[in-house]
Amino acid sequence: MAITVSRWRRVGVGVVFLWFAIGGIAHFTHTETEMRIVPPYIPWPRAAVWLSGVAELVGAAGLLWQPSRRAAGIGLILLTLAVTPAHFYMLQQPALFPSVPYWALVARLPLQVALLALITWSTRVFTAQPPR
Repeated sequence: MAITVSRWRRVGVGVVFLWFAIGGIAHFTHTETEMRIVPPYIPWPRAAVWLSGVAELVGAAGLLWQPSRRAAGIGLILLTLAVTPAHFYMLQQPALFPSVPYWALVARLPLQVALLALITWSTRVFTAQPPR
């Protein structure tokens, strides 16, 4: 039995949901660790971590209800783009993150592109058809 595209999309939504739900929770359970990756030019790092954590959780929740899935996808794309400076900061300052292997810092950027593609595809951000 072949797996249909809509089933693969549901799997994609599930992966995106878990990514942001777990990440959002981490913003509150590991706030100090998350604050370390906030670039120094961003004011109020604790507030930035908490705000992005709330946004991740709200976005993840929005994926679960079909009528809000596309809007949640758009929001999660914008959020993912908004946190990109943290990835570049870590890559530019690897000595500040000795517990993270350099290859993982390099891999974060292509993984982020793949995540953006998965969000876009699974939530049908650029289609007129509502997500199923």
